[in-house]
Parts: sequence; C-alpha cells; structure tokens
Amino acid sequence: MHPVLIFLFALIAILLLTAKLRLHPFLSLVFVSLFIGVLAGEPMGAVEAVTKGLGNVFSRFAIIITSGSIIGLLLQKSGGMSLIASDIMRFSRNPLLALNILGFLFSVPMMCYILAYVIFIPIAKELATKLNYPPISTATALALGAVASFNLVYPSPVIISAAEELSANTDSLILLGFFIAVPTSTAGYLYARRLGKTETARVSEHDNQGQAQPEFTEITETPQKKKTGVMQEKGIEVQRKDGVQRKDGVQRKDGVQRKDGVQGRDTGKSGRLEAYAPIFLPLLLILFQAGFEHPPLLFSFLGNPNVALLIGVLLSIFSSRALGLEMVRTLVEKAVRRSGVVLLDLCGGGALGATLAMTGAGEALGRFFLQINLPHILVPFLVAAALQTVQGSRVVTMLVAPSLLLPLVPELGLPAEILILAMASGTFVISHVNDPFFWIFGELAELEPSEVFRANTLGGALMGVVSFLLVSGVYVFFY
Repeated sequence: MHPVLIFLFALIAILLLTAKLRLHPFLSLVFVSLFIGVLAGEPMGAVEAVTKGLGNVFSRFAIIITSGSIIGLLLQKSGGMSLIASDIMRFSRNPLLALNILGFLFSVPMMCYILAYVIFIPIAKELATKLNYPPISTATALALGAVASFNLVYPSPVIISAAEELSANTDSLILLGFFIAVPTSTAGYLYARRLGKTETARVSEHDNQGQAQPEFTEITETPQKKKTGVMQEKGIEVQRKDGVQRKDGVQRKDGVQRKDGVQGRDTGKSGRLEAYAPIFLPLLLILFQAGFEHPPLLFSFLGNPNVALLIGVLLSIFSSRALGLEMVRTLVEKAVRRSGVVLLDLCGGGALGATLAMTGAGEALGRFFLQINLPHILVPFLVAAALQTVQGSRVVTMLVAPSLLLPLVPELGLPAEILILAMASGTFVISHVNDPFFWIFGELAELEPSEVFRANTLGGALMGVVSFLLVSGVYVFFY
C-alpha cells in the first residue's frame, strides 16, 4: 500500500478506535501500529518498531511522570498545594495568567513541556478549587503556556535540531522565537479564560441556588465524577453562604475539616518550606544544571530531571509525615497506579511514531505537500502539521520535517529562521489521541477526552494559527 494511504488509514483508524469505539488508547495505538506495518509489507519490522518505540518512551518518562504524580498527590492531601495556591492568589491579581506564565517560563529550561505541566498541574487544580474556577480553565492556561515556549523558543528540543540542520542564525532565531511565542502564549491564556467563562455559564444556574443560605449550612459527602482512568476519592462538599461550593478531601488528624480546606498542623505553623521544597528544589536543580555549558559531574547528576524529581518525592514524603505512615504509603501506591495509566498512553504514542518512521509514511506525505502549488511559506507549516497530526510527537515532527524540506530550501527561498518557525507553528496542530500529551493533559487534570479536545486540541490549533500568522507577518514586513 502507498505510504500516503497508510498515513491516512492510521489517522482514521486511531480516531475510530479511540473516540468512537472507546478502546483504551494504548491498545488502539499498538493495534494500529502493528496493522500499518502489515500493510507496508513489514510485519516483523513493525513488531520491532513497536517494542523499540515503547521502550524509548518508557525510559524517558517513567520516573518523571511517576515522581510528579506522587509529589502532587502527597502535597494535595497534606495541604501544601492549598498553601501555594493561597500565596499565588495573594500576590497575583490574575492567577490564570500566572499559571500561563509559569508554564511559559519553565518548559524550555527544563527541556520538557510535559515535565513543566506535571510539576505545576497540582497547583492549577488547587487554584481551581479555591477560586471556584472550572478545572479545565486552569489546566488549559498552564498547558498552553508551556507548549507555546517549548514549540517556538530556542534552545527547546523542538527548535534546536532544526536550527543545526538548516544552519540558522541562532541570535535571530532566539529573538524571533521569543517575540512570536509571547503573543502566541497570550492567545492560549485568552482561550483558557474564555473556556472557563463558557464552562461557568453552563453551571451558573446550579451554582446560584444556595446563595441565600447561611455559611456552612449544609455538609454532604458525595463521590466525585469518574474521569478517564482515574476515580477521585470522596470529597467533602461544603455549601458556603455565598453559594460557592468547595470540594476538599483533606482532613486534619483529629477529623476536623477547616474552612479553607487546608489540613491543620499540630504545631500551628504554615509549613511553607515543606510545601514549596518538593516542587521548587527539583526545579532549581534542573535550572542550575542547565546554566552550565559543561556542568560539573555533581550538578549534572542532581540536575538530571529524573534524579531531581526523585529528590522531590523524598521531600514530599517528609512533608506529609503528619498524615501517618500508612496513609502516605496508600497515597504513593495510588499515585503510582495513576501514573501507570499515563505511561501506557505515552508508550502507545511512541510505538506509533516509530512504526510510521519505519514505513516512510510521513516522508511520503511531506513530498505530496511539496508538489502542490501553494505559497512557499505555507509549505513548511503544512508539512509539520501533517506529520504532527499522524504521529503526535512535536520533537519527532521537527526531527523529520527539516530533512524533508532541506532539498527544497533553494526553491522555497525562505530564510532559515522563517522556515524553522513556520514548521514550529505547524507542531501546534493537531494534538489528538495519538499525542502522548493529550492523555497526560486529561489524566492529570482529571478531564474527559471530550474536554481535552476542547481545551488542548482546539486551544493548540488556535495558537498554531496565531503563530503562523505572526511568522508570515515578520517575513512579509522584515525580509
């Protein structure tokens, strides 16, 4: 079968199996990977590609995702996340924008937007609870900010390999990428805010029913809705006199639930150091190591994301000691199980990407776009968007796309910086079920796939269009 037809078959089959038949994404991705290998006439090669893709993704993300899940859950139950969220509300007039900026600032230094999202999503969830924001809004603001800088700002892994292959001027690329990424991230924030308003409007009638009631007149215990692969623990739903409901699962050791939902401590101290250390010490270690061109061995070891996050796990266990050893053990086991669901989805995406690379489907589709008579600046954007849509990984897209376009660079007549940023804009679209981040976004924010489509897929597509228009404007007016 022709590689382009294999490409289209893979896309349609994944959508049908995952969205229509609701087959678990790991199984759908692996089944489709094996089947397209059979269609390409290389069944044994497909088996090897699948296992290699699974192993590569697991080795890269297993410790990071599991550690992030443990840190987030322990700090949530011990009250640390509530404390951090309270501080953000105290010092920021716009917490939603603050989350967007957090993601934007840290994803490139950490060399992984997924890691930035994993570290900060517990804060985003706690802010949603405290401010009565829809969780989809805070998660979207954080995620889109992280993706914006990761896709556009040098030396992100998305940009750096393409810059080397196309011999781009790195100084120009840094400046252009940053000034395009800032408004692109802002567009993501505005989309998240609009998404929150839409979600709030849908439930406003229910939220306003208890406004006339006195403070804390009703306390009921209700199970929360089941999300994709995750069942939340029971929460305490508190009706306040202003009609705002609060759901918190954290109680004090003596069984008393405080009004602000933060677990009380026997010492009466706020415990800020214990709340911040498990998140920001690993972050500082990673950033400090990245500041050296050739870091000393000790800094390289401690600043490795895997090691830094494991240090964060130890600190979070220490911070949660007031919960009791048995409760900490239970929460760690729950966090590990939750991260396992995310990792399986990630590995399925790795299997599909490796199989598509083996069959040559992505390269064939790229050549098809290059043969169409389109404005030259649109060609790199569409090539990257097509590769991103079918295989899901932004880094893989930017590894493959430049090699496809390299022979045509003289014909296109585009400066290397514009060519790279046009391709980078294409990596925003379209994130769907074969993108590992699609499932990480939903699982950690506890959203349904339909909500992830509205938040991550549509928000990313909007940012891709904004980014491409900005790149086109720079090319028209300054080149």
